[in-house]
Amino acid sequence: MDHNPRVPGRFIDIHLLQSIPYANLNRDDTNSVKQVEFGGRTRTRVSSQSWKRATRTDFQRITGQAAVRTRRIGEAVEQVLSQDRKWPQDLARRAGQHIATGSSIKAEAPNEDVPAWSTNAMVYVPAPAITELADLAEAHRETIEKASDMKKAGKSVLPKEEIDRVLRSTNGVIHLFGRMLAEIDDAGVDGAVQAAHAFTTHATDTEIDYFAAVDDITDAWQDTTGSAHMGNTEFSAGVFYRYATVDLDDLLRNLKGDHASAKELTAAFLEAFILSIPQAKKTATAPHTIPDVAHLVVRSDRPVSFAAAFEEPVPVGRDGGYARPSITKLTEYATAAHRMLGARGLLQSGWTGTHTASLQGLGDQHDSLDALIQHALDAALPTEQ
Repeated sequence: MDHNPRVPGRFIDIHLLQSIPYANLNRDDTNSVKQVEFGGRTRTRVSSQSWKRATRTDFQRITGQAAVRTRRIGEAVEQVLSQDRKWPQDLARRAGQHIATGSSIKAEAPNEDVPAWSTNAMVYVPAPAITELADLAEAHRETIEKASDMKKAGKSVLPKEEIDRVLRSTNGVIHLFGRMLAEIDDAGVDGAVQAAHAFTTHATDTEIDYFAAVDDITDAWQDTTGSAHMGNTEFSAGVFYRYATVDLDDLLRNLKGDHASAKELTAAFLEAFILSIPQAKKTATAPHTIPDVAHLVVRSDRPVSFAAAFEEPVPVGRDGGYARPSITKLTEYATAAHRMLGARGLLQSGWTGTHTASLQGLGDQHDSLDALIQHALDAALPTEQ
């Protein structure tokens, strides 16, 4: 797709350095810390999927828009019908069955693992779509009353085209983050956001935390020794480089050229991505830090990640710590990258952070995150005249 000439900037790159204390933000299937080998050293890693979910949750809170990703859409409709609209439970359940089986996605019969009809693929729809599907059931209530409960795979009595139309619906969440739904024609949405896996700028080791749980009755009675439960969990700590980019052309295409909505959604995404944090093990670690540095770059040609700045692991600082050496490395690399690329594509860059020293290679310094975001938006998506 050619760049939209009405929009000066096509990409807004987000570069973050964030110190995370003792935590396990994103576990693998064995509850171990996720890792990556980079530059010959093992780093702690947080998957893009994990941080994007945290970002999407915050984005939905900021915008007031929500999307639901589920295979249990039929059960959700059943609940609306039975609880909110006072349908008899058996009739509401039948309606949910026919909703689940009635789209182009089809559905699986209940089994030992799945107690209710569930779609063969996850649907991803605006939250109001559940109400719209309940409205559809209302419109066809007489037909549903005459239908039979489904025992095995069968044909729904509800119109497939109308169910598919609801499942194609979109909102700001889907316009920004995209949707993969190949089973329904024209339901797929190319996401405007690209996010990288976060990784530590330096080599890391994992630590095994051994823990024991006290039985309160045993502790009170003092009649025996030993704990009620013992276990262990992996944790690590470090300074993470986080990167994402927003393709404004893709976003405007999804929004059919709505400039004001693009600006509003991009502002919300920038705030959400910068300030979000995955919630794994939060009650045991509370790792709620903010980035040490946030650097935004507006480009008209292509996105540019600075991950290569940390291919050589950052050494610990003279007085300890990795944050300051990582900031220095990021600044040096950004300066070198801008020098190499010249004026090509670079429209604006700026930064803010908890460190007050001037960082010349990162562009204009801003006192607050709000000012940084607004400056980038004004450069990329100026107000239409």
